[in-house]
Amino acid sequence: MQAEKIIVKARHSGFYRWLLNVALDRMIPFNKPHGFKIVELEEHRLKTSIPYKRSNFNHIRGLHACGLATLSEFTTGFLLLSALGMKKYRIIMQRLEMNYHYQGKMAATAEFTISKTWIEEKIAVPLQTQESVVVPCEIKIHDVKGNHLTTGLVYWQFKEWTKVKTKA
Repeated sequence: MQAEKIIVKARHSGFYRWLLNVALDRMIPFNKPHGFKIVELEEHRLKTSIPYKRSNFNHIRGLHACGLATLSEFTTGFLLLSALGMKKYRIIMQRLEMNYHYQGKMAATAEFTISKTWIEEKIAVPLQTQESVVVPCEIKIHDVKGNHLTTGLVYWQFKEWTKVKTKA
């Protein structure tokens, strides 16, 4: 089954969300030890989680800063790819900025939301006159009690695949 079909079915099915999470662990092996999971998936909204477990701890048994940053990158990137489709645009993370507000001492979730209007204004229209565009995506992570752990700004560069120049 194609990735796009699984993503669409995962929006309404716990089984397909589980299947998607298993597939993502295999496709992105770097993230597997963290145990990231897609909790909720809509066309323009994604909620992911990071468990409070040893492989995600820093030296004082809090959620590690790099794990939280990676969750921010994963959440924004996955939603953008699933909303835009993987065939029209190449996306590359250009920069990542994180602000840490509160020490994570329990499981946490990241949530990122966009809209059709946002996609048009930030990506589609600018790419009509520019070869590439860089878009900052703000994402917040909260623990299960609602404490605001981080605010991330993930800067994604978009370019149409037809304009990508690579050596074959």
